[in-house]
Amino acid sequence: MSIQNHPSSPAEKMPVRGVELHRLSVITDDRGCLTVGEFVRQIPFTPLRYFMIFDVPDSRIRGEHAHYQCHQFMVCVRGHCTVVVDDGRVRMSILLDTPDTGLYLPPMTWGVQHEYSNDAVLMVFASHHYDAADYIRDYEEFVRMVTIGNADDGKTACKEVI
Repeated sequence: MSIQNHPSSPAEKMPVRGVELHRLSVITDDRGCLTVGEFVRQIPFTPLRYFMIFDVPDSRIRGEHAHYQCHQFMVCVRGHCTVVVDDGRVRMSILLDTPDTGLYLPPMTWGVQHEYSNDAVLMVFASHHYDAADYIRDYEEFVRMVTIGNADDGKTACKEVI
């Protein structure tokens, strides 16, 4: 049996405010592999809901919204997809391509998922039950909301981080 135990390492903080990349434990033996993450210990909240995205047609885009209150934790359990995260000032793309990597998005983070492989399955844990009123679906409105009260009088240029 082989154990790759990543949780003793802190989550990798991304340049986008509050976003973290988590490496989850992988246990391997002659029967196959198992990956595990414990809520609150490694996954920073206890979920009330989960959903899975799969069979996404070529070139389709998912997400394109932020949440006022809901936290999300994304794991691409099969295949791969790219997640764009954006805090209104910094935007970056993160490839999720292994089931032992999770991406944490705090509230007020714009998220877009795209470039799904044909076999991709993206599992998302959410801290709240579905509530349409928790969604911000207009990017310009999102940027206005996250820049309110900043010294630059709301003028912002979102810089892309590769």
